[in-house]
Amino acid sequence: MTARATTRPVGTVTRGTTNPNRLRRMDRWIAAVHGAELRRAEDPVAIDLGYGAAPWTAVELLGRLRTAAPRTRVVGIEIEPDRVAAARPYEREGLAFRHGGFEIPVPGRPLLIRAANVLRQYDEAQVAAVWERLCARLAPAAGVSRGGLLVEGTCDEIGRRHVWVALGPEGPRTVTFATRLGSLDQPSDLAERLPKALIHRNVPGEPVHAFLRDFDRAWAAAAPYASYGARQRWLRAIGDLRADWPVTDSPSRWRQGEVTVAWTALAPRP
Repeated sequence: MTARATTRPVGTVTRGTTNPNRLRRMDRWIAAVHGAELRRAEDPVAIDLGYGAAPWTAVELLGRLRTAAPRTRVVGIEIEPDRVAAARPYEREGLAFRHGGFEIPVPGRPLLIRAANVLRQYDEAQVAAVWERLCARLAPAAGVSRGGLLVEGTCDEIGRRHVWVALGPEGPRTVTFATRLGSLDQPSDLAERLPKALIHRNVPGEPVHAFLRDFDRAWAAAAPYASYGARQRWLRAIGDLRADWPVTDSPSRWRQGEVTVAWTALAPRP
């Protein structure tokens, strides 16, 4: 890829903190649920938007996506020129780094844009416009393809707890909660990692607050299963939770310490 931004990048410089293996939960989920789209594409391009002060997350994304779709190419995009310069020595076949922002300065329409720990540093009022801009850059739906995927979310510093929203060209689809089960006291511990669109909505009267409340109740009711391990307790809690909430994934994902819910059930009230 040779295209470069010709105008000032859209967005603002963020702190850029990053750690190796921090986004492993998100990457595994993307490879599992979006791998078929990447495999079908003629030129599967994935964007690591705002990879930070070091290129580890882009390098790791390439490796993880290629287990599902071997022809995938990854482009890391950063708004801070010095970070791009520092990443350039890591370029290789299938991996490139570009200076840019939310305009996504690459030719064509990528099949994936991953933006982790980026919008957390923006105002909630800015999120909808950024989502709309990024979704407009995704590959469109066509035939059997649902189009590209934007995955935007937040995790802790070592990737134990993570919450992300998945969006297609049409807008938000789902919210995924992912955790290392051995570190979890109760599901609402994940509230501190809600993405910017939801974190200020974790208050009574908002759907995400009701969801986490019900998840905690299901977790408490599943306490007898704790003797079989945290995973069995998690599986039981989600099995009960889906009686009242539109859980969209299956036990094969739950066993990974994940649960995915339809966005429409958790979307903030107007």
